[in-house]
Amino acid sequence: MYIGYFNQYDGGVPPQFGGLASLRRLDMSSCNLTGPIPPDLGRLKNLDTLFLLWNRLSGEIPTELGDMASMQSLDLSVNDLGGEIPASFSRLANLKLLNLFRNHLRGGIPAFLGDMPQLEVLQLWENNLTGALPAALGRNRRLKTLDVTTNHLTGTVPPDLCFGRRLETLVLMDNGFFGPIPDSLGGCKTLVRVRLSKNFLSGPVPAGLFDLPQANMLELTDNLLSGELPDVIGGGKIGMLLLGNNMIGGRIPAAIGNLPALQTLSLESNNFSGSLPPELGRLKNLSRLNVSGNALTGAIPPELTRCASLAAVDSSRNRLTGEIPEGVTSLKILCTLNVSRNALTGELPPGMSNMTSLTTLDVSYNALSGAVPMQGQFLVFNESSFVGNPGLCGGPLAAADDALACSDLGPGAGAGLLSLRRWDSKKMLVCLAAVLAALVAAFFGGRKGCEAWREAARRRSGAWKMTVFQKLDFSADDVVECLKEDNIIGKGGAGIVYHGVTHTGAELAIKRLVGRGVGGDRGFSAEVGTLGRIRHRNIVRLLGFVSNRETNLLLYEYMPNGSLGEMLHGGKGGHLGWEARARVALEAARGLCYLHHDCAPRIIHRDVKSNNILLDSAFEAHVADFGLAKFLGGAGGGGGGASECMSAIAGSYGYIAPAKTFTGVVQISSNTFHLNLKAN
Repeated sequence: MYIGYFNQYDGGVPPQFGGLASLRRLDMSSCNLTGPIPPDLGRLKNLDTLFLLWNRLSGEIPTELGDMASMQSLDLSVNDLGGEIPASFSRLANLKLLNLFRNHLRGGIPAFLGDMPQLEVLQLWENNLTGALPAALGRNRRLKTLDVTTNHLTGTVPPDLCFGRRLETLVLMDNGFFGPIPDSLGGCKTLVRVRLSKNFLSGPVPAGLFDLPQANMLELTDNLLSGELPDVIGGGKIGMLLLGNNMIGGRIPAAIGNLPALQTLSLESNNFSGSLPPELGRLKNLSRLNVSGNALTGAIPPELTRCASLAAVDSSRNRLTGEIPEGVTSLKILCTLNVSRNALTGELPPGMSNMTSLTTLDVSYNALSGAVPMQGQFLVFNESSFVGNPGLCGGPLAAADDALACSDLGPGAGAGLLSLRRWDSKKMLVCLAAVLAALVAAFFGGRKGCEAWREAARRRSGAWKMTVFQKLDFSADDVVECLKEDNIIGKGGAGIVYHGVTHTGAELAIKRLVGRGVGGDRGFSAEVGTLGRIRHRNIVRLLGFVSNRETNLLLYEYMPNGSLGEMLHGGKGGHLGWEARARVALEAARGLCYLHHDCAPRIIHRDVKSNNILLDSAFEAHVADFGLAKFLGGAGGGGGGASECMSAIAGSYGYIAPAKTFTGVVQISSNTFHLNLKAN
């Protein structure tokens, strides 16, 4: 009987189901079941599969379920069940899968679970379980998945989890496990995901964990691990290597460059010393690098700038010397660069002001010198990004303190400022007394000239300008301040989306378009202006846009529940019942109907998909993302006016007409559309 999912029942599981003696499989997942699990189900001697997940079942798990002698797959996860794991489960000799995660279970994990001969999957995460893992767990030679994240478990990690060489997923995060990581796990070549963070594990990391052929994630952060990294590191599939917040020391081995699929390398807050290996430049897929809070020395290797996929680099709080590599300006998608609190010298690479992707920069507390540019992206940064460098001057430093304005714009500007600061103040007063009146006049005249120069520099580089379509209580500077890596909530071919919270508490979604600046593009302004005038309950409101020569930022009302796509295919799908899905489809249809028939000019969206339908706090649907929209001439649908396509972005393969994908031209023959609302 498969009677769950998109159904919505009143009440709980009928006790009469216990009389279906021939029943082998019962699936009542995600269908609004409430109340206790009826003990009568224990009479189903032939039942091998029972799925009651994603409901609101309460009470304790009936001990009678241990009488289901044929049971192989039992999933009671994501409910409100309490009590302990029944001792009667020891009689389930054929059990292969036991999922009890996201409940309120307490007590220990019974030792008999380690003796179950057929057990392959055990997932108990997000409960209130205590005690240790069964010592015999894995000795049945069949264990594939073990996940006990976010409980209150203690003790050591059992040594035989991979006794049968079949273990693929090991997740023990957020517990109180202590002692060493078993060496046997280093020889478990079947491991795909290893996540042991937020425990009290100590001792060295088994060398074999760094050379697992199938592993794509090794996460050991927030423990007490020590020792050094091995000289032999491999693993062609590992994408995330997370070792932060431990006590691992020694040098970062050159073999770290032998991980071609690595995307995230997190080594922060350890005891690493020596220099950064130039072999890091071989990691072509590396997106995030964090080596902050160590004792690294030497220069930043120029080879690092060969990692074209880098989006975030943090090497702060080390002892790095030398200059910031000139090649950093070639990193086209770098969003965050933090090299603060080192001993870096030299000037800022001149081309950094042209890095349009750079939204967060921190070079504070080094020994940098020279002038800070007042153009391009540097108009976004405030003085906190540059403080603690006595040789730096100009830019936001001068805006905050006129004493930090550069006396000239040559290479020696910073040195001249240092010399001036070393003068004795009394001698300066004596020297200046004779020409005080002239200096006062020169000061005021010079200050006006400096302000005029700054304003001219901002105009030349394209200062931020905000265009609004309704009254807003924040400024362009408030919007730009929200462009931080931590605020990113989405990325795509169109650009990057940030969640912004202004100083007044207003929330908004900021979409930064890639590969396009507004400049003198009146066509873009007109297109966006047309969308800004749209007012409909089921269409996301465009509040305005902020632009300069290089970048456009579209400002939308914020939708706290994200997109329909995330809701359907993420972990929250069970909260969107069939009635809610039908309502979302109807609301999206109303928004599109308005665009097609009542809007002036009429607009055809042409990129309708679940990710472009956003949900507000009440789960009401709003059509979004008009990057491929087409304006049809004439207010009533008539007419001979030429149609115009929004040119900001392209669209999504698989959702736009094939003719558009390959030729750039498409004939609109129908306004009908179909929304696939099934979770799978």
